[in-house]
Amino acid sequence: MADVNKIVDDLRAEGEVLDALVADLPDDRWATPTPAVGWTVAHQIGHLAWTDRAALMAATDPDAFAAQLTEAWKNPYGFVDEGAEAEARRPPRELLADWREVRARLAQVLLDVPAGTKLPWYGPPMSAASMATARLMETWAHGRDVADALGASTEPTARLKHIARLGVRTRDFAYSVNELTPPAEEFRVELTAPDGAVWAWGSEDATQRVSGPAEDFCLLVTQRLNRADTALRATGADADRWLDIAQAFAGPPGTGRDSARTEVAR
Repeated sequence: MADVNKIVDDLRAEGEVLDALVADLPDDRWATPTPAVGWTVAHQIGHLAWTDRAALMAATDPDAFAAQLTEAWKNPYGFVDEGAEAEARRPPRELLADWREVRARLAQVLLDVPAGTKLPWYGPPMSAASMATARLMETWAHGRDVADALGASTEPTARLKHIARLGVRTRDFAYSVNELTPPAEEFRVELTAPDGAVWAWGSEDATQRVSGPAEDFCLLVTQRLNRADTALRATGADADRWLDIAQAFAGPPGTGRDSARTEVAR
């Protein structure tokens, strides 16, 4: 069973990494375009503030979240952009302060969710540990967008294991949102961690296999990197197909990023 305390600690750490990138950023730099077409640094932080607030609502007021979800699905391909746009119009210092408050509250609330409780979301309901993992995944992915926009270097850490595990666990979800039937066979996934260790999931005897750098896999399943630009290897037609549609985030299929790095899924 996943250790929610460890995941929440890592979620907090990932938030601090991104916070440090924008904490002293002059107001005008918040308008810097990021790799996500139409999204500035302010949109990226605004999106995180909006989704962290939604996660907090899901954990503390499921009825209110259900009402918000009903409204969101009236515009399934636009509500994410609308939320980010509204947040990005706020003064940067106000937005940053709000994101800090919301993410701190969310981290504490997730620690207090009773065992066995499933939290509603835009995809399948999730445990507190899964919700914390999803928030870590989004924080890391949008943090990469901000770092790329600001020309800041990023170092992969062991926290990537949470994101890689989520990418593996969401295999069937990626098929379903693309209106495809998930393969019946389990896949073997072997990824090289930042420290050189191997993270593995699935049967060693599986014929469908994926291997390569863990960072590349995490960038792929968050659709921050085109598959052609990764060092990932697939063995078997089903594994090969999965790498074309892999998606660790909830919602409709992402558009991904082309090999020229001109567009990224939000």
